[in-house]
Amino acid sequence: MTSDLHERSSDEEDTPLAQSGKRRRAAQVTIDEEYDTEDGEYNSDIALSQVSENLNGKTTPEVEEPPKRVRRKVKNETPKKKTTRKLKKIKVESSPKKLTTPKSEEDKSVKEEEDEQEDDGGYKWWEAEKEDDTIKWTTLKHNGVIFPPAYEPLPSHVKLYYDGKPVDLPPKAEEVAGFYAALLQSDHTKNPVFQRNFFDDFLEVLKECGGTLNGIEIKVFSKCDFNKMFEYYELQKEQRKQLSSQEKKQLRLEKEKLEEPYKFCELDGRKEQVGNFRIEPPGLFRGRGAHPKTGKLKRRVYPEDVVLNLDNEAPIPPLPEGQNWGEIRHDNTVQWLAMWRENISNSFKYVRFAANSSLNGLSDFKKFEKARQLKDHIDPIRKDYTKNLKSKIMLERQKSVAIYLIDVFALRAGGEKSEDEADTVGCCSLRYEHVTLKPPTTVIFDFLGKDSIRFYQEVEVDKQVFKNLAIFKRPPKQPGHQLFDRLDPSILNKHLQHYMPGLTAKVFRTYNASKTMQDQLDLIPNEGTVAEKLLKYNAANRTVAILCNHQRSVTKTHAQSVQKASDKIRELEWQKIRLKKAILQLDKKQMKERPKFFEEVEDITKEDEMAIHKRIIEREVEKCHKKFARDNDKRKFENMELLKESDLKEWLDKVEEQRLNFEQELKTGVVELKMASTVEKLDKQIEKLDQRIQNSAIQLRDKEENSQVSLGTSKINYIDPRLSVVFCKKYGVPIEKIFTKSLREKFKWAVESVDENWRF
Repeated sequence: MTSDLHERSSDEEDTPLAQSGKRRRAAQVTIDEEYDTEDGEYNSDIALSQVSENLNGKTTPEVEEPPKRVRRKVKNETPKKKTTRKLKKIKVESSPKKLTTPKSEEDKSVKEEEDEQEDDGGYKWWEAEKEDDTIKWTTLKHNGVIFPPAYEPLPSHVKLYYDGKPVDLPPKAEEVAGFYAALLQSDHTKNPVFQRNFFDDFLEVLKECGGTLNGIEIKVFSKCDFNKMFEYYELQKEQRKQLSSQEKKQLRLEKEKLEEPYKFCELDGRKEQVGNFRIEPPGLFRGRGAHPKTGKLKRRVYPEDVVLNLDNEAPIPPLPEGQNWGEIRHDNTVQWLAMWRENISNSFKYVRFAANSSLNGLSDFKKFEKARQLKDHIDPIRKDYTKNLKSKIMLERQKSVAIYLIDVFALRAGGEKSEDEADTVGCCSLRYEHVTLKPPTTVIFDFLGKDSIRFYQEVEVDKQVFKNLAIFKRPPKQPGHQLFDRLDPSILNKHLQHYMPGLTAKVFRTYNASKTMQDQLDLIPNEGTVAEKLLKYNAANRTVAILCNHQRSVTKTHAQSVQKASDKIRELEWQKIRLKKAILQLDKKQMKERPKFFEEVEDITKEDEMAIHKRIIEREVEKCHKKFARDNDKRKFENMELLKESDLKEWLDKVEEQRLNFEQELKTGVVELKMASTVEKLDKQIEKLDQRIQNSAIQLRDKEENSQVSLGTSKINYIDPRLSVVFCKKYGVPIEKIFTKSLREKFKWAVESVDENWRF
């Protein structure tokens, strides 16, 4: 075995050993009216509706409503005078500073190329200003949306069977049956709710189509056999997998060519990226958690269902003969390009600008600036809600407890849910059974939060908060009753507006997430390697994710991923021990001079070495076969002469030679060094391996600690991105380690507007 193997980095995964020549580096109701403290009577006759009526408050869903200014474009219409916008400077608190970039020449060139692309005509909206927030744009042109492909009927021999008989289904009904068949072996189809909802909608579509084509009447779900359809879809899936890399590449290029006109729009004369310009395809709704609508049919969306939004002068995107858009609007007070109503929850779906667009960037900027403003008001808010915890007015007590819970434990506000929605709750919609009290001041929260993620926390609360929760739970309340029966989010948010314009319960989550991150980053010492600093950054991010209850289930591949990482570390340790053995072969005196250095030489057993050798050889054999297939795919596509089996055999022979060398080395204990080496050179190689082992161990620890926490949600949506930028600039960490390319584009305003001294 040559010393070359020691130098091979983990980046060489796809290059077989035999082909790697060079090394690579790496309403005010009082308490007395509602609750008599002497006899314990609780008056439930005064309902929330009365409180809301007295306050003139109405609960409104937080959904973007269709714009008020709507009209269809008419031929020969005189266009209105365009709205002009004056620009006003947005303040940035510090001058920008360059981020640490990779040192290698290759990385430098890549970075320079990216910088050139970003600087070329880039619109720095954060250096401009807007006077009128209601006007989002002056001109807007785009090419509409892409609709999912039309349904292709199944071959005549592939059918649904009912009670053992083949059924001829109309295409629309066959498509719906196919949605279920494709999921036949998934966990979804084992869910009785999913089965029932699908079958109800399937029968409805079948009725719309006039029934089956061969007169078979479908009534009972259990008599339906989807196996033939499932087998067909599995065969199609397998055939797609068998496509060569070049064929897949060709299909991808064709898809990109089709999508190219829809990827960008013209906003106020400049090119901006569009977000998701595809209409959602039909299918079966799955939902998250125990969703009551799981399995229902998401119906196909047609052009007649879609409303487009563009300026008066923009050309209307064409459609095939006989098709028309549902409506054309010219509303420059909204940020969407197209919308339609989906049938599952009867809500609107929107095509918006991409995350890196100037309008979305401005929206993010305002959101985090609003959270920063809260720090100037948080003390009086806390003082007031602490005082009102003892208020004689029940509504005031409930508001105070709710704000306390939202502020201290980052609970979402919550809201009303209809019976056909998932039973998820927030602070204002907590019920009797969601809160358990353990004297003197322990509270156990147990409920399903957003996306049906369980919120379970056992916490210590203020003594008066505990007392109030006990009052809120007193008879005649019982499981199913609202804990905050005088309160809803609209009342709470209206109350918060008195402290600060635009303040809502949601702002508290953003504020507390960013404030917590700032406090955590302040604790990180500016020392150690980049990997060590990243570990501390992720630990800070994890603290925020836990605060916000951003959980995730352990992925199915987690155990396999951890095992692979552990094996990698063990291989690196073996390489290091092997090099130390080589040093002793060159100079036996080294053992006496550095006894501690060579202590680990005896730590590895022959069984461990054999297992490592086996993994290496198996991996190399697999790489040879993959390279052979990949190269031949490419050659075939380019009409070149194909590699022969003899070429593959030549590669495999070299791997076999390596296997024999391993056997010999294990037998004799002598390390074969192909290249002339010195003790000094081997020491340097060992030093590099130590660094790689340390970094790999840190990454493995990070992977295990983050297995059940979603860091991305808090990092992208709740932590001010400028904090991450400051961390990178202050600690010398490349921004690429924190933000992906798409996130660097999304948060370009943050990257370029602060230096290392900026604070949230």
